[in-house]
Amino acid sequence: MASNIFPRSARILSTEEYDKVFKKPVRASEPGVLVLACKNDKERSRLGLIVPKKVLKRAVWRNRIKRIARETFRQNQHSLPNIDLVILARPKIEEKSNSELREVFIRLWRQISHRLEN
Repeated sequence: MASNIFPRSARILSTEEYDKVFKKPVRASEPGVLVLACKNDKERSRLGLIVPKKVLKRAVWRNRIKRIARETFRQNQHSLPNIDLVILARPKIEEKSNSELREVFIRLWRQISHRLEN
């Protein structure tokens, strides 16, 4: 069985790594969430999160989005190709419940994977 940990190597950390994704991204979105992705030369998929204070004022609200995104990524990372994913929170994301957010993230990652495989 594959390990479901979320190590440092599965995170996009530096500005340069984020910039690579922003240069030529494959996009997928739903109300409240935009996902940008590009292929990487690493041996695993990686996740980056951008949840601005302008969108969600309170830290608790921002942390909820990040926690759910990381958790669903951690559980589904082995079904993803070697890609870098950046999640951008948009207005109206606070209207979604935790279960709706999980479904949205999984659906968006499937769309991105499908688009990058073609």
